[in-house]
Amino acid sequence: MRNGGNNAARRLYEVAEGQQGFFTTKQAKAAGYAENTHPYHVKAGNWVRENRGIYRLGSFPQSERPDLMLWSLWSRNRAEVIQGVYSHQTALSIHDLSDVMAAKLHMTVPMNFRRNSEIPRVLVLHYADLPESDIDAAYGVRVTKPMRTILDLLTDGEVPLGTLRQAVHEGLRRGVIRRSEIVEAKRHLRGSKHARVFLEKVAA
Repeated sequence: MRNGGNNAARRLYEVAEGQQGFFTTKQAKAAGYAENTHPYHVKAGNWVRENRGIYRLGSFPQSERPDLMLWSLWSRNRAEVIQGVYSHQTALSIHDLSDVMAAKLHMTVPMNFRRNSEIPRVLVLHYADLPESDIDAAYGVRVTKPMRTILDLLTDGEVPLGTLRQAVHEGLRRGVIRRSEIVEAKRHLRGSKHARVFLEKVAA
């Protein structure tokens, strides 16, 4: 029995290690922990319950942005596949292209994304079917690439153009945005004159 418990702990750690110490109920069960033992591990301090169906190993070192992993796991579907991609103001901050800190986390989810429970107040959801080519990774979670982030924010109009201009210039300076991406984006924009003008100016 002890060996079985050790094996389960090892398997769970291997899963949680790639998720900043977080794991889901289904992942714990797959590792070998019967569901009726979960309350014991919480009470004993082995696990910390972070949200419905989401836990964190109590002994795992705290990461820099645990909130990103928590809500990323929250967005998983029934097959345990993560649906959310951090975007808009949150992506701008993750890419360190602006010091503007939004009060909430912005996440883009697929058009068919549904939840029976209330959306957590910390999240602002945007609905779009993102192509994989627009998605990057940071802190172990999915995030829109810098150019896609700029285009989303241009469309939303909630971030001042001056802030976006500085973000583009910083992205160009660091090489995370290429002038060819700006030219390509301008070519495909439809019905947004102010966005095309903005891109023309920053690409000049």
